[in-house]
Amino acid sequence: MDAEAIVKELRGTYGTGKTKSYEWRVSQLKALFKIAENHEKEIADALYSDLSKPELEAFIHEISMMKTACKLALKELKRWMKPEKVKTSLTSFPSSAEIVPEPLVLSLDPVIGAIAAGNAVVLKPSEIAPATSSVLAKLLGQYMDVSAIRVVEGAAPETTALLEQKWDKIFYTGNGKVGRIVLAAAAKHLTPVVLELGGKSPVVVDSNIDYKIAVRRIIAGKWGCNNGQACISPDYIITTKENVPKLLDAMKQELEKFYGKDPLKSGDLSRIVNANHFQRLSKLLDDNKVVDKVVHGGQRDENNLKISPTILLDVPEDSLIMKEEIFGPLLPIITSVDSTICLGEILGSSKSCFSFVKVNKVEDSIQFINAREKPLAAYLFTRNKKLEEEFVMNISAGGLLINDTTLQVALSTLPFGGVGESGMGSCHGKFSFDSFSHKKAVLRRSFAGDVPARYPPYTTGKARFLKALLNGDILGLIRALIGW
Repeated sequence: MDAEAIVKELRGTYGTGKTKSYEWRVSQLKALFKIAENHEKEIADALYSDLSKPELEAFIHEISMMKTACKLALKELKRWMKPEKVKTSLTSFPSSAEIVPEPLVLSLDPVIGAIAAGNAVVLKPSEIAPATSSVLAKLLGQYMDVSAIRVVEGAAPETTALLEQKWDKIFYTGNGKVGRIVLAAAAKHLTPVVLELGGKSPVVVDSNIDYKIAVRRIIAGKWGCNNGQACISPDYIITTKENVPKLLDAMKQELEKFYGKDPLKSGDLSRIVNANHFQRLSKLLDDNKVVDKVVHGGQRDENNLKISPTILLDVPEDSLIMKEEIFGPLLPIITSVDSTICLGEILGSSKSCFSFVKVNKVEDSIQFINAREKPLAAYLFTRNKKLEEEFVMNISAGGLLINDTTLQVALSTLPFGGVGESGMGSCHGKFSFDSFSHKKAVLRRSFAGDVPARYPPYTTGKARFLKALLNGDILGLIRALIGW
């Protein structure tokens, strides 16, 4: 792969103005829709090969969302492309102004937004899912205008080569470690970046809820989304000790209904994406601080890279599972956390430590969550409107959802993106179009209405006139004009 040659070719295509036309954008969006429409089984088979992803999940999470995003872009494209008229002021009178969406040079949802915005695009799929990467390269090469839209397969060397080039926008989905590498590479060229990074997305569970419905929705968002391998999957639950028996019983019952008595044999549960991630998750489970905290599941099949839905109760805050995004089928339930503060650095003694309980009731969950890095999503199950409002007002996260999980990504009218450690920028629907557009300011004037007072030599009269004009003082303006 010659990354420099690819960029040169794409910039050449972009320079002709082809990608800016409404007709080209529509043709490419229709081509993407045809890929989803005509190759549903091929895409589902690739996802099954990489993840053992159930066919229904593949349709709901990948194929259907892709088709919906294409339909929306095709329906709204003319309106999105239309320059936005904005007000002018007395300072620039007479004039008109507008904001013109201007394309930039750049997984499929962001690609839809990039194409709708009139961009040339390079897509680098993850090497962790080789079958999916291969089918994307094949189908996009078959259906899309390859002079403006390219797929580059490969691993770290190919990614590094691409990052060395000068782009107008980079969109990255993945973990924070690689996100920092992408951001550092982009900084060399002052390239703006959108990062979707994930994080530890909490679920707060109150006591005044419908446990069966709440649990089913938590399971769907956790184990029903790639077996927890999704950036917005619930990472841990916060509730009260009094709440645990009902919550745990309901979870066990519903998990058995969904995946049977031996979930490792269930065809409705995705496998772990590769051996490295299997070992990483096993390390979290084998941590001495949590081995006795498993209250449900924990079964593993290393040969088939499967881990059953696993629930842990009251894991220590300093355990490995609470220090990183889980991104897998493990779900801790937190009711109280014994945290240790050591003043050794201040007092010169490692023995200067004491412990306290940080979370004992549901209302304390807000403080617990805010003491950590900002997550990509945060969920709350409650009928308490006051708690709901406090949660919305005080939790900083990429997105919030009340009384469900993960569904926020299904709404094109809501932006999807992170904040702080969970990312920057957003996509979905018009937000994707905006992410891949530069909002170009345009002010138009005629040769009429020229104001001599803006030019030297500056006099007292000119100063009075300009001050009145800039302050919006109509009366003062009239006085200056008539010499009062």
